[in-house]
Amino acid sequence: MIKNLILDFGNIFINLDKPATAKAMQKFGFTSITPELDTIFKDYEKGLVTSNEFLNATGQLFPKASKKGLTDAWNAILLDFPDYRFEFLEALKESKEFRLFLLSNTNDIHIEFVKKQMGANKYERFKNCFEVFYLSYEMKMRKPDVEIFEFVLKANNLVAQETIFVDDTKENTDTASLLGIKTWNLKVGEEDITALKSKL
Repeated sequence: MIKNLILDFGNIFINLDKPATAKAMQKFGFTSITPELDTIFKDYEKGLVTSNEFLNATGQLFPKASKKGLTDAWNAILLDFPDYRFEFLEALKESKEFRLFLLSNTNDIHIEFVKKQMGANKYERFKNCFEVFYLSYEMKMRKPDVEIFEFVLKANNLVAQETIFVDDTKENTDTASLLGIKTWNLKVGEEDITALKSKL
């Protein structure tokens, strides 16, 4: 019996345009993700560098770009948060059927943008739907590393077999499955979080 829900944020609640940042960066000379860029991105998602350090590091690689240009390109991935998903989540919380946890790979620049986009009140309502609101940059860990899932299970006394993890990235759900967590690798454009009950 499922008692706990661990839910991703991007493409589960807020819509993403994953190629948008790369497209926006092309005007600054971006062609592909190099090992150096990959390390910078992952370190930033883990909160190992500050936003300023992140922008300085990427700015050195793309000297044509201003900090504002880099920030705008970085946020280009973020689209809308449909009201029907927000209403679904609030109803899920009100039902008290499950313990709810958010587990998102994200960073300070993205979260600040989302707060402005949603408005402070709505963002707080969103956060309050969850028992714990886990963001990778605050945790100093990121998916798909096994340690992040082990931490969430242990910190909240969750039984893996009583827990479902929903994420749009297969690499992430694959790791959770190894720990015995039930998973739903949601296919964006074909499936929606509002169909959750059919997956339990």
